[in-house]
Amino acid sequence: MSVKSKVRLGVNLDHVMTIRQARFTPYPDLKQAIELSEKAGADGITMHLREDRRHIQDDDVYLAKQVIQSSMNLEMAATDEMRDIALDVKPENCCIVPEHRQELTTEGGLDVVAHGARIKDITSALTEANIAVSLFIEPDHKVIDASAEAGAPVIELHTGTYASSVGDKQVQELKRIMNAVAHAASLGLVVNAGHGLHYENVAPIANIEHMFELNIGHSIVAYALFVGLETAVQEMRTKMCT
Repeated sequence: MSVKSKVRLGVNLDHVMTIRQARFTPYPDLKQAIELSEKAGADGITMHLREDRRHIQDDDVYLAKQVIQSSMNLEMAATDEMRDIALDVKPENCCIVPEHRQELTTEGGLDVVAHGARIKDITSALTEANIAVSLFIEPDHKVIDASAEAGAPVIELHTGTYASSVGDKQVQELKRIMNAVAHAASLGLVVNAGHGLHYENVAPIANIEHMFELNIGHSIVAYALFVGLETAVQEMRTKMCT
């Protein structure tokens, strides 16, 4: 039985599709992954349509929009191509993320300060289509202020540094995230978080006041290899409530 926490859980299914793309087979099946995740209590389904199409493909995005019963969060770079796809698909949510071709995964947050005009244009276009826009950023007050100025109603704080730290450094990074959440909330922003979160480090982030949603993928999919996707999602919910 799934456990409901006060914080929403968005399950990122990118790496289910990474397995499929390794051999270009028709399996694992995205539709089944979505259905199992939602059955287990996922509040939303997240997927990143990368420019290099290394896991999620265009057809996956259109299929997912038809299958998802909760809400769809499409992660995307701030490009004209991705904007047009999002406007065609019309997911409930879009998260604009930085993207570099050679990276293993998203590394760090958007530089909203330097690219505010471009991000504001993309945000405006998506908002006009009734798509809620979030910006994937570092837990930095200046970047949070720039995100608010860009018109994004939601931010997603990058938790990668927290996740890769240990001891006192992790404690300090947790404090930095807590301060960032409080600052964003004072500006009226909805605050999500994600990146590198797993079963042993998720609880302190989930318990931050004003935290709305955590988007988690790799650790859930990795654990699902041993216990199945439903159990993996359910156990993440339990850890979020610890």
